[in-house]
Amino acid sequence: MNNLTLKQLRYFEAVANQKHFGRAAQVCNISQPAISVQIKELEETLGQTLFERRARQICLTSFGEQFAIRVRPILRAVDDLSDLARTSHEGLVGKLRLGVIPTIGPYLLPRIVAQMNTAYPQVDLHIRETQTHNLISDLLGGALDLALVALPISEPELTELPLFDERFVLLRSARDAGKPVPDGSALSKMKLLLLEEGHCFRDQALSFCRMPSSTPKESMEGSSLSTLVQMVASGLGVTLIPQMAVALEARSADVDVARFATPEPTRTIGLVWRKASPMRESVEKIGDLINESNELATREK
Repeated sequence: MNNLTLKQLRYFEAVANQKHFGRAAQVCNISQPAISVQIKELEETLGQTLFERRARQICLTSFGEQFAIRVRPILRAVDDLSDLARTSHEGLVGKLRLGVIPTIGPYLLPRIVAQMNTAYPQVDLHIRETQTHNLISDLLGGALDLALVALPISEPELTELPLFDERFVLLRSARDAGKPVPDGSALSKMKLLLLEEGHCFRDQALSFCRMPSSTPKESMEGSSLSTLVQMVASGLGVTLIPQMAVALEARSADVDVARFATPEPTRTIGLVWRKASPMRESVEKIGDLINESNELATREK
């Protein structure tokens, strides 16, 4: 048997996670034919078929599932060795893969990236913006080093570092300005505009309104906060957005921004990373920078 390579194992894991050669190739930044060839060579080396090829999707064979269980800790250990080498340098250096959820990315990332470039010029920062469950999967799979999310995550293999709390505000039609601000119970009886399923901010908004996570009968959904704000401006309903999004999303929309009575609905923003990774000191430095970015943004509003 020829020796297995780390490259083949990483390509295998990408295909196993994505269940699609094309998407796996995009994640690995190579062509689809190239990743297909690598997987075929891996199967020939093993003398076993790893994937069932179907018309629209692929899935792991029984052997492939057993193989995947053993591959993941190998790749995590290699990643942790890389982290150890990187953190042994004075300061942050090298490639850093940061994940971020969509209800944070557009509002905090520009400032964070600018400050990172200034404070840590030797860091090669790579950003991935997607929903929380995808970020957690990427962290556990070694495709990300850390992620900026709403806490808690409560994943046993991840460490959480809370950074700051952020309030939610109510967006309603401009013609409702000056009216009493409804509480969560009152909102549950109104036409509430929500992010589509999969966004943690949707679940947090529903929790404030004491509503089930299934789509309420009178609700409408949007794929982004920008869409929700425009729906509110069109008179289709009301919504909640995080305070950090107000300056960008509400500046050109005909909406009223109102604060809730105490206790206001809030979320905790923080960083998560693998417990096995020796990156804590570096993550804490990045956390300090993110806190500074948020404080500056808050003072400017």
